[in-house]
Amino acid sequence: MHRVYAIFGQLCLLAVISLQSGCITVNLIEPAGPVQEVQLSGTGDGKVLLLDLSGVISSQDKDGLVPQPNMLATFKEELTRASKDDKIKAVVVRINSPGGTVTASDILYHELRDFKTKRKVPVIASMMDVAASGGYYLAMAADSILVHPSTVTGSIGVIMLTVNARGLLEKVGVEATAITSGPRKDMGSPFRVMTAEERGIFQSVIDSFYHRFLDVVQEGRPNLSPDQIKKLADGRIYSGDQAKAAGLIDEIGYLDDAIEMAKKKAGLTEARVVTYGRRGAYQNNIYSRLFGTSSGITGLVNLDLMSMVRGGTPQFMYLWMP
Repeated sequence: MHRVYAIFGQLCLLAVISLQSGCITVNLIEPAGPVQEVQLSGTGDGKVLLLDLSGVISSQDKDGLVPQPNMLATFKEELTRASKDDKIKAVVVRINSPGGTVTASDILYHELRDFKTKRKVPVIASMMDVAASGGYYLAMAADSILVHPSTVTGSIGVIMLTVNARGLLEKVGVEATAITSGPRKDMGSPFRVMTAEERGIFQSVIDSFYHRFLDVVQEGRPNLSPDQIKKLADGRIYSGDQAKAAGLIDEIGYLDDAIEMAKKKAGLTEARVVTYGRRGAYQNNIYSRLFGTSSGITGLVNLDLMSMVRGGTPQFMYLWMP
């Protein structure tokens, strides 16, 4: 403890000296830096790469003392590095997400699918607590899907998030006025009631995104007919057993089982399990960097919902939001 105080005191002294000498920038914290490979277990020449996608799917950057690249940028960086490593023979994507924005979910799906096409290595999706809506959408790029016995998945569909602050503004005596070039330019505004025609326009956009979701599921689950998929895609969630019975996933098992499946599909009897991390991240087993991350509704409140409320713009989401 005395050593901690001593180090803190030295840092404060350096900051004061820098300020007195006319310096106004003090870089006490190093930037995150590029991702680095970390070995978690196993032996052999071949590698099974474990990637982690946890939290609400969004392109929003992560704030903090050390700024971190957003989820899309990180995933792209990891896949780019993996594409240059010939020793990576299989990939396991660990998903723990209720979904997120339509575009961000589609980009992750596109990047994983593109990687699989170029590298031609087996890709396994391993679902954790939740892999719903956009999380399930992403899994459609994998060759096989495993869920934990207690996983919640499904929620195939689209939701548009918006707010109506008109009543609140009236209570505080504030009136918002928009001058537009056309009657639909401010549709979705939180400052007025949505008309029936505007609701229909939004519904047509949602229907388009919904059909895109159905097409992705059809490509990822060719064992299901379009009619079966549409019946399953009414927004409901499924337990692991229910999802397997419906044909939405392949097997029920743990993360270890997903790694073993990846090795088997790659023709490996022995393999090193590796992941990617940035400087300062402690990773020593296959569950590192998963628990303690923002996921579920807590992550939504901290991320997309608050940004939507501040901006006032409707958000189209592949998201399970009970």
